[in-house]
Amino acid sequence: MPLSFAGLAFAAFFILILLANAIRILKEYERGVVFRLGRLIGAKGPGIILLIPLIDRMQRVDLRTITFDVPPQDVITRDNVSVKVNAVVYFRVMDPNKAIVAVERFFEATSQIAQTTLRSVLGQVELDELLSNRDKINQELQKIIDHQTEPWGIKVSVVEVKNVDLPPEMTRAIARQAEAERERRSKVIHAEGEFQASQKLADAANIIATGPQALVLRMLQTLTEISANKGSTIVFPIPLKLLEAFVDKGKSAEDKPS
Repeated sequence: MPLSFAGLAFAAFFILILLANAIRILKEYERGVVFRLGRLIGAKGPGIILLIPLIDRMQRVDLRTITFDVPPQDVITRDNVSVKVNAVVYFRVMDPNKAIVAVERFFEATSQIAQTTLRSVLGQVELDELLSNRDKINQELQKIIDHQTEPWGIKVSVVEVKNVDLPPEMTRAIARQAEAERERRSKVIHAEGEFQASQKLADAANIIATGPQALVLRMLQTLTEISANKGSTIVFPIPLKLLEAFVDKGKSAEDKPS
């Protein structure tokens, strides 16, 4: 009787072990890649998965988007400036079978591809383009990395360059360049203003030259403006053309017969 009880207990324990090894529960975002005697059966899940104990082996694959930071990379740009650049990469597994069979440890492989591609692409651009045209560089990085990881069943959706650390001397040089650019723009705007003002003055002079009456009206307007200040003596020159107009009018009056 004791032997039969011990045998039943051992059998029950053995059955529990078999069930524990045979039953797998996968979440909605998980898939299980099953190998039977070393041969690929395929991805299964989500839900309850039944495996043949000691024959089937399963590897879990997470289908959610994975985010990882690319470690800072020392990059020499095309104009021979040494910078330190890091980035962030977003990717997800699209084909669990390829992610397990086609590459060993797809996460590490994708990380290495991202690092080498970052150094390669940024080494072909100049510093000004790296600082000002970040969106174009991000798109090129995403396209290259995604093309290289596609055979592994990996989809790279986003690659973003985060920080660009410049040497101190280069930071000072960029600051001087920005200051010189601001001074240049200020001088150009001032010169354009002077040019437009001179054009307006030339146009006004041409209008006054074609009509003596305009000159008289302008003089009278000026006299009205300066007469508001009664605390000073103002000497105002009278144009000869204005006097000629009065002289011509007097001569015409003398020439008339009485």
